[in-house]
Amino acid sequence: MPIVLVPEPYRGPTRGIGEVRVEAEDVRGALLAVEAAHPGFQELVLDAKGGLHRFVKLFVNEEQIDHAALDMPLGEEDRLGVLAAIAGG
Repeated sequence: MPIVLVPEPYRGPTRGIGEVRVEAEDVRGALLAVEAAHPGFQELVLDAKGGLHRFVKLFVNEEQIDHAALDMPLGEEDRLGVLAAIAGG
């Protein structure tokens, strides 16, 4: 089962949990599985149309994937990293 790595700024819905093991066949399914277990996560990562928010980056096994690659298959041992690109000033 793939693992979704949740960055600290997005751990509110997960109540501080940084790694969530999910049953999913692709990237989108993994994100939605986290949402099913921890409501409120999806709105942090996906926009109203189901696409990735502009300032969110995704990594599979530490390799950045394209914003349009939400249908990319995930294997049993894959780690899906979510990066919250938060600007400050």
